[in-house]
Amino acid sequence: MNITIDEVQLADTSIYAVYEGEESHYRVTESRKQSMTLTWFYGRSEHESDDLVAGMGPRSNLTSEQVRRTGASAARALLKENKSSAVLIRPASRDVGAASRISAEEELQAWLEGWLYGLYQFNKHRGVTANLQALSLHLRQEDWEGLSREDMEAIIRTVEIRIEGTQFTRDLVNESPETLNPEAFVAVVEDRFKKAPVDLHVYRGQELHDRQLNGLIAVGAGSKYEPAMIEISYNGAESGKESPHIVLIGKGVTFDMGGMNVKIGRDISDARMDMGGAAAVVGAMDILVSRKAPVRVTALIAVADNLSGPDAMLPSSVVHYPNGLSVQVANTDGEGRLIIADALLHAAHLNADKVIDIATLTGNVGAALGLEIAGIWGDQELTADLVEIGERNGERLWPMPLMDEYESELRSDYADLRNVGTSTLAGAITAALFIRHFVAETMKWVHIDMAGTVQYKREFPHSAAGATGYGARLLADYVEKQFRPA
Repeated sequence: MNITIDEVQLADTSIYAVYEGEESHYRVTESRKQSMTLTWFYGRSEHESDDLVAGMGPRSNLTSEQVRRTGASAARALLKENKSSAVLIRPASRDVGAASRISAEEELQAWLEGWLYGLYQFNKHRGVTANLQALSLHLRQEDWEGLSREDMEAIIRTVEIRIEGTQFTRDLVNESPETLNPEAFVAVVEDRFKKAPVDLHVYRGQELHDRQLNGLIAVGAGSKYEPAMIEISYNGAESGKESPHIVLIGKGVTFDMGGMNVKIGRDISDARMDMGGAAAVVGAMDILVSRKAPVRVTALIAVADNLSGPDAMLPSSVVHYPNGLSVQVANTDGEGRLIIADALLHAAHLNADKVIDIATLTGNVGAALGLEIAGIWGDQELTADLVEIGERNGERLWPMPLMDEYESELRSDYADLRNVGTSTLAGAITAALFIRHFVAETMKWVHIDMAGTVQYKREFPHSAAGATGYGARLLADYVEKQFRPA
């Protein structure tokens, strides 16, 4: 992650940020200044550099996410041209009326987050097609009015921490299932946090039975790898100061074959990504710990495989939970909610004040909202905070209803609940309603269904195909916001 300040002479390419309605170094039409529009100006000989003009749109309408995606697109464009370094040239506004809606600090952070996000490549399993190209970015302090060199260096460090956590999330989600099974996931997390100031405990084997984590036991029964509940506690809050206890819950199904209700399809390789929620929680914890954030937070990560082995749970099995509820497993492919239920009950034992569960839970949420925004259910105050944060950092959310009228979908003929609805409609809502049954009255709770946002199914100008890293920055930003002075 090579980002420097005032070392312009090292760059072989210049990136010119241009804004609609403003003069620019190159004469380009207003249409080429539109947001996320890139234009190459190639040198006429090997002695002339190639320059890239990056359209930003009107400065007065600028958003952090537009800047972030432009920065990511620019980085990927330079990679494709086999460039090794670039200098970013950003003109200051000379028109008071064209003042940006975001600060110079916010714009710089967004540029750098986008730049590093765009450089991400998952090369672990590539051979001759691996691209190990390095690309550095050089900044000019003169372009960032109001920011000192120390300010810029602090922003660079913040961005590096945030992107390291996001890339960790992306790596986990992209990883292949023979490499990242439930036991390997535990080992990776233990290694990542072994030197961190956290308390880490893994519940597995007999401890799962002792704690009555019966959803995990049932879901993981079909795999040769044992399931686990990972608990990571971090307390950086001021000593003696009473702080809310926030718990982040992540679904970590490292391969979701559907259990005995086996998934079918020409290509189900993205079943390895059913641990996107767990990866987001781990990435968020990585960011918070690395930033030494003054927060109190616990991560609960429920990890299992959902396979159709000889000991796998069967459709019509009943899972009994320690809160007295029994659940008819009408469909073994509705496994995520069974293990989230365990984590929610455990969160109550930890005296959690606020709980966020995040999961790649239903394909139905993608049908409702598409692949650029996740659904959120639950407490209105938590929801409003998370939605506002997502609008700023690009990990967007849309509030969805908890329709009490749909509870009838979860009625069972021989248990307290079914794990899936009786119809094919409103699957994401009935899943949230199911999860709500396991939320203690003492906790504020929201559920995030990120099944649509966990991956890009093809390459985009601002991102490689594969894992998006969705959720890591969203959760970290939310937790930090709760501990900032009002």
